[in-house]
Amino acid sequence: MSAATNLASARGPAPSAPARRGVNAWLSHRAAKPIVFAASLLPFAWLLYGAIANTLGANPAEALIRSLGDWTLRFLCLTLAITPLRQATRWHALARLRRMLGLFTFFYASWHLLAYGWLDMGLDPGEIAKDIAKRPFILVGFSAFVLLLPLAATSFNRAIRWLGAPRWQALHRAVYAIAGLAILHFFWMRAGKNDFAEVAVYAAILALLLGARLWRRLAIKP
Repeated sequence: MSAATNLASARGPAPSAPARRGVNAWLSHRAAKPIVFAASLLPFAWLLYGAIANTLGANPAEALIRSLGDWTLRFLCLTLAITPLRQATRWHALARLRRMLGLFTFFYASWHLLAYGWLDMGLDPGEIAKDIAKRPFILVGFSAFVLLLPLAATSFNRAIRWLGAPRWQALHRAVYAIAGLAILHFFWMRAGKNDFAEVAVYAAILALLLGARLWRRLAIKP
């Protein structure tokens, strides 16, 4: 039995053809993207309301920074889940949402960085640079953001044509490094409070998603 066959067997039975057609039809509908876009903005709207209404707790600045970081990690998980889920379920229209979710990962990461620079550092470039050099978890998080920048900048069809598919794919494999750095950043950030349960959950999800992608890549090799 081939590796590809083993992989298909391990996934279990695929959804029935009518179910696949129904989900694909919904995902292919022109309303699907606006609905996902609006839903992806809801966490930001909720945090913005909380900041304005002062309902984020005793330390609203810390709550805002951490919540934006949490949503960055959640959208990273959602983005990485698209390909394995599409392959396992044959809901091929899911691919339409991958770019949007990836850009929302960048959106929340940008606001996370901006909130830190503004609320913690007063937008002082010198102080921000010193803090990045002094605190490893800030350096790791900033490194993840720097790696995310070219992925966001090349997430358009024109960039794919300009770079060529092989080089574009090679560049976007940086998502593996970004995921690792994001988990390390999250781990170090929580280390002071000895709160590792949530870190373990995200680490397990990302390991599963990245492992599925790697397994698929190895399985389809001749």
